[in-house]
Amino acid sequence: MTFISTKTYGHDIGLSSCFRQHKAKSHCKFLHGYALAVRVEFEAVELDENHWVIDFGSLKSFKGWLETTFDHKLLIAEDDPERSKLMHLKVIGVADIVLVPATGCEAFAKLIYECAEVWLHDNGHGTRVTVRSVEVSEHGANSAIYTGSGLEL
Repeated sequence: MTFISTKTYGHDIGLSSCFRQHKAKSHCKFLHGYALAVRVEFEAVELDENHWVIDFGSLKSFKGWLETTFDHKLLIAEDDPERSKLMHLKVIGVADIVLVPATGCEAFAKLIYECAEVWLHDNGHGTRVTVRSVEVSEHGANSAIYTGSGLEL
């Protein structure tokens, strides 16, 4: 039996990000942005001394990481062929840029999942708590979920 708790950072907290899908054949190849929403599921087999999976109050530094990474940022994929031109926007002072492995809801969900796992370890949760999934939403109609479990083919 496992216990699951969730933490949601809604569209209203202002994770306003701009990015592009440089490989897309659609209008997604252009710079565009969203106020992203993030939902994290935490999982534990045993509850802590407070009978919690995780103390939601302890997540302030994790929220800070989300804000530092996504709030009012231009996210650029490492393999974007226009990377150097886009990075120049930081040099001239018109964009706060974060270089990421890839862009889009799926890629952001994976990035947040991996960082949440590190955050749990670094903040004393050891192996008792794990991240079950991360969902990233562009808006009410589009989202992606990363579970980290992988597909066995």
